[in-house]
Amino acid sequence: MTVTKLSDLAKTIRSKNAGTDKITFDIIFRERETYERVKRSGALTPETVCAILGIDQARLTDFVEYDPAYAIKFTILRLRPSGSPGDADIFGAQQYAPFLDVEVRDI
Repeated sequence: MTVTKLSDLAKTIRSKNAGTDKITFDIIFRERETYERVKRSGALTPETVCAILGIDQARLTDFVEYDPAYAIKFTILRLRPSGSPGDADIFGAQQYAPFLDVEVRDI
């Protein structure tokens, strides 16, 4: 069984604002084969994304496997609006780090 870190497979792993109340994540691959490998592995599903982020599944508003762009995209609700008191990441750009070390296992 081959195990590879998601950061070694993806061209882009990022997070950013999706309005004042949401953060969106994009995981984009260079080629279809790698994208399909990650999808088949089950490493990124609505359930695993919530577990990785340590959030309740009710906060996940969208989860899309977008085949034309070889991308997996998902959006979560923020705990507080962007820029409000107590918000530690106004741009939502620092939330992707937990996905860098996700292990993708071939099945």
